Amino acid sequence: MQNDLKVDVAIVGGGFTGLSTAYHLKRAEPDLNVALLESDVIGFGASGRNGGFNMTLFGLTLSITAFRFGKSRAKEAHLYMERAVDLLRDLVDELNIDCDYEHTGFLRVATSEKYKKRLLHEIELAHKLGLTEIDWLDKSQTREQVASPQYLGAWWEPRCGILNPAKLSWGWREIIEKQGVQIFENTPVMEIQRENRSIRLITPKGVITADKVVLATNAYSHMISQMKRKQIPVWTHIVLTEPLTDTHFEQIGWQNRQGIEDARNLVHYYRLTSDNRLLMGGRDVSTSYGADMEKDLNEKTFAGLENDVRDIFPPLKDIKFTHQWGGPVSVTLDMAPAMGYLGDERMIYSVGCMGHGVSLTHLNGRTLADLALERKSDLTDTFFVNRKIIPVPPEPIRNLVSRAVLGYMHMEDKLFDPKSDRNKKL
Repeated sequence: MQNDLKVDVAIVGGGFTGLSTAYHLKRAEPDLNVALLESDVIGFGASGRNGGFNMTLFGLTLSITAFRFGKSRAKEAHLYMERAVDLLRDLVDELNIDCDYEHTGFLRVATSEKYKKRLLHEIELAHKLGLTEIDWLDKSQTREQVASPQYLGAWWEPRCGILNPAKLSWGWREIIEKQGVQIFENTPVMEIQRENRSIRLITPKGVITADKVVLATNAYSHMISQMKRKQIPVWTHIVLTEPLTDTHFEQIGWQNRQGIEDARNLVHYYRLTSDNRLLMGGRDVSTSYGADMEKDLNEKTFAGLENDVRDIFPPLKDIKFTHQWGGPVSVTLDMAPAMGYLGDERMIYSVGCMGHGVSLTHLNGRTLADLALERKSDLTDTFFVNRKIIPVPPEPIRNLVSRAVLGYMHMEDKLFDPKSDRNKKL
């Protein structure tokens, strides 16, 4: 951005939340003057670096959502996520977005008897809530789909897709640019000033004056003073193998290219890419202190993930790894998404994707567009819009809380699967 500008709506953040919000604003009102500002390049944050799962998980688990908000709201959250998955799948098809999309379904696998019990409890709760298309596969059924010796059963859900998130980000950039959205990359917002009837966004080389502002900043939100206590960034990490051969596929028996997660607190998530590489992420997360956002690389976690691939799929013991990366995830203290107005109806925010935000962010963008346009809808009436968020404490307490929660999750994972190499220190 080089000059001052006046717009109807300014969006801060060039990830899926901001891109989807821009798209739905222009789709609802084509004459609306919309600008999107990104401090780096489109898709630079979590949106371009995640595992690429279009899935229904809201927060961490269905039971945690039910415990925190009640069973009726847990059902509402899951139905919102089903709608989010369908929306993204349909938009990719309708707009012909080149992102390697495959609607292959989802397996959440049990790798110990205690994790099996956990998953059976989750499925029982889902069925009691009247949720459909969620079933249990026993050990033999699961291994017919993917032949890992670790698997004792799985949650099976056909409503899930896998995709290349960076290509999806770039595809959205082209689409909203054609709609007339003004996109400014490498344009950080240095200061936000509220005036009587507008909001000023101060950037290094220009000022945007907007009637409405959408803060689609998620994991970076703590760097904005008005958002500092709404969420914490944590980093998840990913490794990628060389392409698997036909022999590899025969040996590991991955039949239908489903997206897979396990049932740990600190999950492993893995899928196949369009060129048949195995992508695996998770195992552990990294935390930071204060405004530090330089935690993308964690060699210990990368090495652990490589060992995990060989542990889950012994025939891949000699596979080579070609890439590794990490990215920040937005986490609220009560482990659930939140969005709504910030101060007044001129400023809107969204946080708390919890590492499962690919589908969530796309429907959230439509919800945020309704909020920006001051349109009451079934989306703006969902319970996590304008909900109260447990405030994040200031440093150094924030860092202590993060470490305590992470320590508990590690401890429970070790108790649930003490024999697994994945729960041993390298």
